[in-house]
Amino acid sequence: MANICVFTIPASRDLESILDYLAEQCSLNKAEQFLSKINQKCRTLANFPKMGKSRDELLPLLRSFPMDDYLIFYRPINNGIEILRIVSGYRDLNILFEEILNEDE
Repeated sequence: MANICVFTIPASRDLESILDYLAEQCSLNKAEQFLSKINQKCRTLANFPKMGKSRDELLPLLRSFPMDDYLIFYRPINNGIEILRIVSGYRDLNILFEEILNEDE
């Protein structure tokens, strides 16, 4: 049985924004290819959650994995992973995760 991959609301919004951007700036086909690639990568990460780089400096148990110009941020959960964010690799990650920490308080 395959492990699960759960997307948080912010991760779902990130993905929606990326797909909208790709559809508008490139093509609907490019957006569909990206979605397929993300789904495949997330399935792989769910089955092999230690593949990504440890990002404990940002959040405890956080891991990241690159895909094109984006980073998939996730953490292991029972029977899989939880995708926290999918963001540009050029983004200021310290500020992004500082905001997440402040939301949890």
